[in-house]
Amino acid sequence: MKTRNTVLGLLAGIAVGATLGVLLAPDKGENTRKKIIGKSKEAKDKLKKGFDDFLDTVSDKYSSIKEDGEELLNGVKEEAKEKMKKA
Repeated sequence: MKTRNTVLGLLAGIAVGATLGVLLAPDKGENTRKKIIGKSKEAKDKLKKGFDDFLDTVSDKYSSIKEDGEELLNGVKEEAKEKMKKA
């Protein structure tokens, strides 16, 4: 959770910094608008990639935990079957 917040904060900071840099730079209005649009698209793409990476990580961890849980459950079932046979 903390890492996700840090990544999102970092990406938001980059986007704000890039936008302010473009707005404060002396250039024609048309060029400035083009730069803002370009930087906005870049920031959106970076944010999307970061979020996709986060989802992949969560999905991988979920799969791993699910597999571990299934293995544990199967082991407990086997132990119970053996104890039932002995009893």
